Amino acid sequence: MIQSRNDHRPSRAGRRRTPIGSALAALAVLVATGCTSGAPALAPGNSTRNVPIKQGGSLVIGAEQEPDCADWLSTCAGSIWGTYLMQTQTIPQVFTVVRQDDDWVPVASDLMASTPTTEVVDGRQTITYRLNPAAVWSDGQPITSADLKYTALQIRDGKDIFTRTGYDLIDSITTPDARTAIVTLESPYANWRQLFGAEYGVLPAHLLEGKDRNALMKNGYTFSGGPWKIASWIRGTSVTLVPNDRYWGAKPHLDKVTFQFTTDTAAEFQAFAGGQLDALYPTPQLDVLAQINSLGGSANMQVETRTGNLQALWMNNAAFPFDSQAVREAVAYSIDRGAIVRKLFGSLGVTAPAQSFLSPLVSAFATEDFATYRRDPAKVEQIMTAAGWARNGDGIWAKDGRAAQFTIVSLAGNQSRELTEQILQSQLRQAGFKMTIKNTSAANLFGKVAPAGDFQLGLWTLTDSFPDPTLDASFGSAAIPGDANGNSGINFIRANVPGLDSLLARVSTDVDQTSRLEASHRTEKLLAETVPSLPLGAVPNILLTGKRVGGPIGINPVRGPFWNLAEWGLAK
Repeated sequence: MIQSRNDHRPSRAGRRRTPIGSALAALAVLVATGCTSGAPALAPGNSTRNVPIKQGGSLVIGAEQEPDCADWLSTCAGSIWGTYLMQTQTIPQVFTVVRQDDDWVPVASDLMASTPTTEVVDGRQTITYRLNPAAVWSDGQPITSADLKYTALQIRDGKDIFTRTGYDLIDSITTPDARTAIVTLESPYANWRQLFGAEYGVLPAHLLEGKDRNALMKNGYTFSGGPWKIASWIRGTSVTLVPNDRYWGAKPHLDKVTFQFTTDTAAEFQAFAGGQLDALYPTPQLDVLAQINSLGGSANMQVETRTGNLQALWMNNAAFPFDSQAVREAVAYSIDRGAIVRKLFGSLGVTAPAQSFLSPLVSAFATEDFATYRRDPAKVEQIMTAAGWARNGDGIWAKDGRAAQFTIVSLAGNQSRELTEQILQSQLRQAGFKMTIKNTSAANLFGKVAPAGDFQLGLWTLTDSFPDPTLDASFGSAAIPGDANGNSGINFIRANVPGLDSLLARVSTDVDQTSRLEASHRTEKLLAETVPSLPLGAVPNILLTGKRVGGPIGINPVRGPFWNLAEWGLAK
């Protein structure tokens, strides 16, 4: 579960009936009954709306977040919007994720001459990559095995790395020729297809090796191995892309795409309604549906219900009072998660809380063990009293002279998060806990506060970036940022649950799917028993496009709404 770039950056997969399973039907009803006859056209589920296009022209798309940096290996690249705007468009990947029937599955990209192969011998796994001889960087230099080697070793050995998961198993990389790379892992890794994939991709060794990668990339870069190049990044204003004329695949139809940073939801919809923005990918805020309905016939809407998005309460297990399992359990029994989810997403048909830390994209590996946590004041009293706590004169639990009070941090200006915090504040106060709110920017939260463990309780969304379970990235003890791992890793909550690492390792390394599934279910049970944090609910994706936008329009839950931007164009 590499906390993916949205609020975090992760990786996982699945196909279970999820809390958002009924969202599409409910949304269809709401759109049909709550709007005039000119309401936005609803494209069901994962369908693609294909509109004929013409060559040339430009589009302006609204972006709700501005990334802190564009060095995709670094902890500063924590916003998923950076991936949507720049990484997906410019950085080549070994595997990509496409829809096959009802599932999203990894397939070899056109960077590869053939599908990578793997074998396990004597407990060591070898992966062979053969590159497409037509693949070149935007400066005309070929993409070679040296690029895979450079990228992998930067992640394995570099400083300030977002997560080393998978790459930390690399024993060696050989490059017998320019088009062949052979990676040997110390032990089997079930998620091997994720290497050089959506998380990081492949970087150009001939431009970066021996240099300060972060300095060269953080504010944008001129190179590209994708269909687009970054023409400009004007901080606080926009990112503009232009076609990469050296791209070996299908060239973009548009001459230019500008992503305009519009962090205010009301202003975003106003700009869309006025024609200043051609597309939006809005967070399902409280008033989004009303805003969508107000657009009438000026918008087309796609809805993706099988998302990798999971909103959760993240408890810092190394900070008071969440260093106590009893407190974590009591807090979990203090909260009516169903009421929160219904309030936030009920208008979209999402009425049940998530009962696992595995998002819908990877729910095939999930269980419902967190269902035990329902609001139960008597249970709270029992747990806290048994652990030696007693209510003080203000009705707040206290022990050894310290009150059970704490601060929650989330994204400033996010209406949905702010409402959630207010509901939590009220529910927790009734249960004997005092919670204060102190929100901040995405850059500060995921670039500084969370990695440093400088928080008690957090509220953010986990976004899986690959259809495979990787809970080890968020709950494995080796992923706790610190001196031992160069302050990389995204176990921001400092979870260190006895017995959990071995189970997570089995899920990560076991190539036998039956055994892997059994280990995943045992992992889920142990997480629920120790409640290092608490899942809230899955979050659906919505894409709005104006009448000027054509091409095959549809949301890829892993690569985002603009994954096939090269195929977009001005509608005929």
